[in-house]
Amino acid sequence: MMQYVAPLAASGLKIDWTRMPTYNTIMSVAAGAGLLLLVVLGRQFLTSRSAIAPEGWALAFGALGFTLVTTGLHMTLTWPLAGQGFPFDNVIFGEPALAFGVFLLAAAFYLWKRGAELLGDDRVIRTARIAAPISVFVFGMGLACFGIAAAGWKYTLFAAPPEEPISGEFAEWPLLEASFMSGLYVLVGIGAVLFPFALRRPRTWMSTVIGVAWGLAGLAFLFFGALNYFTHIGLIVNTM
Repeated sequence: MMQYVAPLAASGLKIDWTRMPTYNTIMSVAAGAGLLLLVVLGRQFLTSRSAIAPEGWALAFGALGFTLVTTGLHMTLTWPLAGQGFPFDNVIFGEPALAFGVFLLAAAFYLWKRGAELLGDDRVIRTARIAAPISVFVFGMGLACFGIAAAGWKYTLFAAPPEEPISGEFAEWPLLEASFMSGLYVLVGIGAVLFPFALRRPRTWMSTVIGVAWGLAGLAFLFFGALNYFTHIGLIVNTM
């Protein structure tokens, strides 16, 4: 335990981690992977005539959806998340993760049971018709992402404390990380808001914008979540 003496002595912030469940690390990685896979599958549907293995996509979406639903549901229903000043995490991370996880599980179920129907030449039209009803919920969550982004900028909700490695180096400029995270939510929101309209005309500029927005956000969430496995462990050690 001697290796923990220095960081603990230097830290001014103390958090009771027994009351603070934190798992937006795996949520971020899963969300990023899910966005990237949606972009790849959408591109294959629109540009490739090669066969698609529905079972493989069902397994991928199912694994990611299960991860996001279980963690997102627990975070959403645990209100407030902790008495340490982070109750907004329920809304910022829990609810969007839950919604995205449900989308992925629904896609996984359909691809597993009826994926063979999407292998024909009319797969783009058929997919658009199937996804049209759920696109209303996607649109609503896109607007929610804009709301989260606006709140992040206004209240600098994503600013890391000085005790957190790497991210904490920018604690003196809280708007910097707030802008980064809010920007990611804006990208996700842009794709989600355009999604219902792109289904009506799949091969237009809207599909390209959705792919770019979700692709960039997916990469950022994936790598940022992986980085947080180090930074969050450091934060826990420094604030125990």
